[in-house]
Amino acid sequence: MPRPTLSAIHHVAIICSDYARSKQFYTQLLGLTVIAENYRRERDSWKLDLALPNGNQIELFSFPNPPARPSQPEAQGLRHLAFVVDSVAEFADYLTAQGVAVEPIRIDEFTNKAFTFFQDPDGLPLELYQG
Repeated sequence: MPRPTLSAIHHVAIICSDYARSKQFYTQLLGLTVIAENYRRERDSWKLDLALPNGNQIELFSFPNPPARPSQPEAQGLRHLAFVVDSVAEFADYLTAQGVAVEPIRIDEFTNKAFTFFQDPDGLPLELYQG
């Protein structure tokens, strides 16, 4: 039997500790578009579907008292989420002006592309990567 093909990543799911704060961060600060927002009463959980311009999606969830995600030191599992931008420097300057701490911009030794890291309100590592 031939192996089936994966065609794309549809979405990345993120669980946040403060739904309103994370919703503001991803929609107002980062500019993602709301596709749908639903409250799931049986789980006491919000689910916010967000879209990037290319159609990729982020699902933002809230749950009562979720445990913190260990980010430092780096642990097994998903390492970070990277966003493609036209200008890493421009977006980093924008984030800094909004009070978001951004690491110094580096150059990927293999691709020669600029990149940097910042964190969402829960400390999830996010990357800006030169398109």
